[in-house]
Order: sequence, then structure tokens, then C-alpha cells
Amino acid sequence: MRGLVLCFLLGTMGATGAPDKDEIKSLPGLKKQPSFKQYSGYLDVAGNKHLHYWFVEAQKDPASSPVVLWLNGGPGCSSLDGLLTEHGPFLIQDDGTSLDYNPYAWNKIANVVYLESPAGVGFSYSDDKQYTTNDTEVAMNNYLALKRFFQLFPEYSKNKFFLTGESYGGIYIPTLAEHVMEDRSINLQGIAVGNGMSSYEMNDNSLVYFAYYHGLLGSRLWTDLQSYCCKNGTCDFYDNKNPKCSKNLAEVQYIVYQSGLNMYNLYAPCPGGVPPKVRYEGGHLVIHDLGNHFVRNSWTAMWTEKLRGIASVHESVSLEPPCTNSTPSTMYLNNPYVRSALHISPDALKWAVCSAEVNLNYGRLYMDMKSQYLKLLGALKYRVLVYNGDVDMACNFLGDEWFVESLQQEVQVKRRTWLYNTADGQQVGGFVKDFSNLSFLTVKGSGHMVPSDKPAAAFTMFSRFLNKEPY
Repeated sequence: MRGLVLCFLLGTMGATGAPDKDEIKSLPGLKKQPSFKQYSGYLDVAGNKHLHYWFVEAQKDPASSPVVLWLNGGPGCSSLDGLLTEHGPFLIQDDGTSLDYNPYAWNKIANVVYLESPAGVGFSYSDDKQYTTNDTEVAMNNYLALKRFFQLFPEYSKNKFFLTGESYGGIYIPTLAEHVMEDRSINLQGIAVGNGMSSYEMNDNSLVYFAYYHGLLGSRLWTDLQSYCCKNGTCDFYDNKNPKCSKNLAEVQYIVYQSGLNMYNLYAPCPGGVPPKVRYEGGHLVIHDLGNHFVRNSWTAMWTEKLRGIASVHESVSLEPPCTNSTPSTMYLNNPYVRSALHISPDALKWAVCSAEVNLNYGRLYMDMKSQYLKLLGALKYRVLVYNGDVDMACNFLGDEWFVESLQQEVQVKRRTWLYNTADGQQVGGFVKDFSNLSFLTVKGSGHMVPSDKPAAAFTMFSRFLNKEPY
């Protein structure tokens, strides 16, 4: 029955050419309009859901360039944040009205699709305004959106195709890949996940080590953690039932997430200063997320329920990651001239970087991605890149390194430095270890959003990944 429903959904979509109605003719904020084509519109999927996409063609030779899908994380955060602040062709400026061209745009070498998913995120919406969803539903709807995209742009259906994303994209991308790899009409070549949530357990366990060895915890707390959370040389900072351990982990959680440190980049300042957890801004309730960590900790569970209660009595609620400044993007994307240029539906919500409703009601069904990665690697034909900025605390590099090692793939090239070119000559970009069809790579000095923090290094990494070149 599921297969029949899927066939019906895909069959009713019809095949067309590049949609003229979706082409962005003139984008506000640019001093000069781009030479490449770009499109913005909706991909209709199951349950009367309408997922907004923004597609930028490659700046050179789009017909033969690969197609790349990009997903931001959350869950519940907009991929337009990736477009406007990370690796899109133009970057939002502080005034919230102007755009500057990005010298390290990923569409210099690829056609890039930025998809706002799931419904309820950014300009994506559903007719019934119900935005409770979960990992498996999101994976299927993202797959249906991809099918619809290639029906709208059949000229790209045979191009090499890659799935990429960051943060909770660590769940989105591998679960979507499971569907895509079964579809021979899509020319999937591989996936790349940046600072991804690959395993809750490994992320939580590694974060405590990361915090201690970066000088955040102190010897007294570390000694107590070793005493109450560790046994026979093994530490459980993820699901430990010892109340003394839980008390110490709550202290770690406070230091990492609430003391004023930038959880997305330990060595960066917190834009605007240390924010309160909840504030009003222009009649709009803004909630600061605590992150996806220590999910079994009762303190976090109680706080999440409190946030749900606050959100339920307010129609206008957004979720803003701490120590980030989304004001320029919010101003720009809610400008009526911009919404018109992007063909945004009048039924779409006011744009926010993240949706509290989606996030707080999201069903997290997967605690790790091991089976999805092994399925991809077992096919022996897909390239996989796991990369991490090495000063991110939200999804830290050590947890992802442990995860990659746990896949037990054959080592091809031992861990080493990788280099990239700058105006000052070649520099160390970070470290990389190659396995069979799998690489784990760190980006030195970068936080959670690698293309924002280290754009030149990120572009070099992305280029080598697409072109199957050694890092």
C-alpha cells in the first residue's frame, strides 16, 4: 500500500521543464543582478505540505556541474540560513537590506538546492497548519521534494547528485540517503555532513572530555565526574543513573550551554552578549534553544516541557540558537519586496531562522546513524565525508570522530594534516583520515558553521569532495 501511495503521489506530479514562474528575475539588495539563473518556489509533497526551495545554478557550466542539496539542522531551522550566511552566492549584510557576493560560494562549482524542511520551517507550510512531525516522515517528504525538483528541472536529472547538510542534518541526510540510494533515476554520488548529530551517546560522552580538555570544568568537577560517572575505566555521561553523576552533569551542562560561552564556537564572542532564555522582541516571543544534548537528563526534559507550555499560548514564537545573530536575515527575508521576488505564498508564516513549534514537537526516532552509514558504505559506490569545525561544542569533533571509527572501515590513509591556499601561502586546514569511501576531516579553528568561520578552507574541502580529489 505504501508503494502504491508513493507511485500515485509521484505520478500526479507530472514532468515539466524549468519553471519560468519560479525564476527570480530581480533580487532586492544586490547592486548587480547575477549572471547565473536562480529559482524560488514550492515543492508539494504528501499531506498538502509545501516545502520552499531556493535553487541557484552553477556560475559556470551548470549543465555539466553536479547538483547538491543542502539542509540545515535544528530540527526546525531554515536552510536559507546556510544560503545567506554560509556558502550561498550572496551573503546578508548587517543592515538587513543588502547582499554582497560571496567569493567562496559553493555554486561556483555546483548547482545548489536549499530546501526549507520540514513544513513549518521558514517559508514552508502545510494547508492544515499542523507541524508535528518526526525523522521518518521528514525523510520521506524530503525524498518526495527531491523527486518533484527533478520533475521541475528534468535537464538536471542525470547530473551527479550529492546530499549535504550540517548539525541535525546529521540525521536528515543519512535517513534521506536511504530513500535516494534505492532510486536509480537519481544519480547519487555521495553525502557530506558537517558538525552532524551522528550519535547522541557519543556526542554527550565526548563533550565532557572536550569541555575538560579545553579548560572549562576544573579539577574538582573532573574528579567528581570520574568518581561518580566512570567505572572500570569506562565513563557514561549519557545515561548514567547515579544521582551524584547526574548532579555533576547538570553542572557541566550549565557551563557549556548557559554560562555565556558560545556553544557553536568556543573561541568566538557571543553576539549581542549573553542572551536570556526567553525574551520579547517587537511583540514576538523568542526562545533560545539549549541544544540537542544530554537528552536523557531530567533537567533538560523539564525545561523542554516548560518551553512547550510557553510556546503553546503564543501564536508568534521563534527559536533562536544562542549566541547567533539572525536579525539581518530575518529583516531581509520578511521584506515584502523580497518575499515577492521569491514567490513566497501568502499562506507562509513570517520567516524565522528556526521554528519553536517544529522543534519542540519533533519526534526524534533515531539515536544514532550507524545502520544508515553502513548501508551507504556497503553499496561500495558512494563517497561519504564527515567534517567538523574543531571548536564547536554543539556537535563536537571528538564525538563524530568516535562515530566514524565505530564504523570499522578499512583505513586507506592515516590521519594527517590537509592544506589549502591563502594569500599568505599554504596553510593547515585541519586533519583528515581516509577510509574506504569514507573520510573524517576537521577544520582547524572553525565552529559549528564551517563555511561561515572558515570560508576558504570550506570551499577547498567542498571542491575536493565533489571532484574526488585527495584532501
